[in-house]
Amino acid sequence: MRVVDLTRTISNTIPVYPGTEGPSLTIANTYEDSGFKETLLHMYSHTGTHMDAPHHIYPEGISLDKKDISGFVGKGCIIDARDLQAGGIIDISYIERNKERIEQAEFIIFQTGWEKYWGQEEYFGEYPVISKEVAQYLVEHNKKGIGLDNIGLDPISDVDLTLHHLMLANENMVIIENLCNLDLIEQGDFLFVALPLKFDSSDGAPIRAIAII
Repeated sequence: MRVVDLTRTISNTIPVYPGTEGPSLTIANTYEDSGFKETLLHMYSHTGTHMDAPHHIYPEGISLDKKDISGFVGKGCIIDARDLQAGGIIDISYIERNKERIEQAEFIIFQTGWEKYWGQEEYFGEYPVISKEVAQYLVEHNKKGIGLDNIGLDPISDVDLTLHHLMLANENMVIIENLCNLDLIEQGDFLFVALPLKFDSSDGAPIRAIAII
């Protein structure tokens, strides 16, 4: 068995979505003064590698703390879309070419290669995104979630969050953003685990995402 960490480390300098305040990790207690170390965390719920719940978009949508825990674990499938350039669209042909693998999987993870721009201005540029047709396919086939190695499901210019609205209308669906280390997973079967921080009425939360191979 091999385990791959797919999670970004949260720090005071981690890149965040434009317009969002970055996290603050403050040492609240020290070994010298208190005999132990304790850190005060201040951050938005969609910081780092994180998960979006239906409640992120819909007031009556299910929150992460209310979802069954089985919704965070399942067979994963990586779709290689690294051939796309900036602004590229992951269209239905990517589904058709990988249909057998996708049909057997519960989490569909799109590898755009955009993680190479992590920490650079380009990361917030015109990253490849899925088409509405692909989003509709995943919803209709009742997948547990979609994963991405970039900052967002929608183009950064889409303030209406069109794809978020489409996918999170399905109560069973979650969206996972800012995954990394996808190149360490071979194109075979693996168990995908993405466990969100559990807090009340959670619209989204940082996760620890791993692949068990």
